[in-house]
Order: sequence, then C-alpha cells, then structure tokens
Amino acid sequence: MKKGTIILLSVLGGIVIIGLMLFGWVTGMYNSLVKSDEGINQAWAQVQNQYQRRVDLIPNLVEVVKGYAAHEKEVFENVAAARASVGKIQVTPEILNNPQLFQKFQEAQNAMGSWLSRLLAVAENYPQLKANENFLQLQSQLEGTENRIAVERKRFNEVVQEYNIKVRTFPTSILAGMFGFSQKQYFQSEPGAEKAPKVSFK
Repeated sequence: MKKGTIILLSVLGGIVIIGLMLFGWVTGMYNSLVKSDEGINQAWAQVQNQYQRRVDLIPNLVEVVKGYAAHEKEVFENVAAARASVGKIQVTPEILNNPQLFQKFQEAQNAMGSWLSRLLAVAENYPQLKANENFLQLQSQLEGTENRIAVERKRFNEVVQEYNIKVRTFPTSILAGMFGFSQKQYFQSEPGAEKAPKVSFK
C-alpha cells in the first residue's frame, strides 16, 4: 500500500472517529434536554394534581359553611366564580411555553386561594361551625392540600431552574436553540404572599 493511501485512510479514519464523537456528544446533550423537559412536565402534572384536589374540596366546604352562614352570599358567589375561572383555563403542556397563559393560570389559582381564605375566615364568626366534624375534616384536608401545593410548586421551580440553566449554558444553548428548547416560567409569589393566609381556627 502506498504511503499516500495510508495517510488518506488515517485522515479519513480520524474524521470518522471525530464525527462519531461529535454525534455522541450532541446526542447526549439533546437527550439531556429532553429528559429535563419531561421532568418539568412530570412536575407540572403534580402541581395540577394538587390544584385539582383543592378544586374538588371546595364544593363540600362551601356546602358545610352555607349551612351555618347562609347570609354570606357574596363570599359563596366569589368562591364559585373563582372556581369557574380556574376551570376555564385549558391546562395543556403548551401553557409552560406561553408566559401569558402561565401568568393567567397562576393569577386564577391565586384568586382561588384568596377567596378560599375568605371563606374559611367566615367560620371565625360561627363557633358551632368550628365544632362541626365535617368542617374540621374538610379544613384539615384543605390545609394538607395547600401544603402539598406549596411543596409541588417548589419542586416544579427547582426542576425548571435545572432545565433553564441547561438551556442557557454554552454550548448546550446552541443545541437548545436549534431544536426549539426555550426557557420555562417559574411560579412567582403573589403580592403580599409573605403573609401566609390564615386557614387555622385554633
């Protein structure tokens, strides 16, 4: 075999090896982005699950409170309106890529939480309601749900942070841009969130 042929084969072999290494590196980065994106979807599903649990508790809670405080009509109507507003938002995976829809979802959930706190505050004026076993069970379930929501939102934000770092870090940012991986939105605290809503009547 001629010396020139050997050199040419060596160069081609080197190019093939470099190409395979580059392909493996790009594939690894892409798969890492997909895995992080799916992690966000899974965390998002858990957030939705807890919000749904809260929405499902509300009609029972309203009915129990209504039995003792029927004249608190405005509170009941606003809780129902907030619940309906939450139900109107189509919660699809695309919401995570649309900052305006994500903000709208968060605002609807915040309004729901606010009116729910007001509904529970009504109970302070009704000692017999505070002693009602059904009310106490629903209150306990609601408190547990609110805690789960906080935990799942925190977990969601952590997963989003990990993903956003990947999307913004060089050289993964180049690949992310090529394949349409963009930054995701975080859950933000609502104004006044530093003051925890009062949901306990002890």
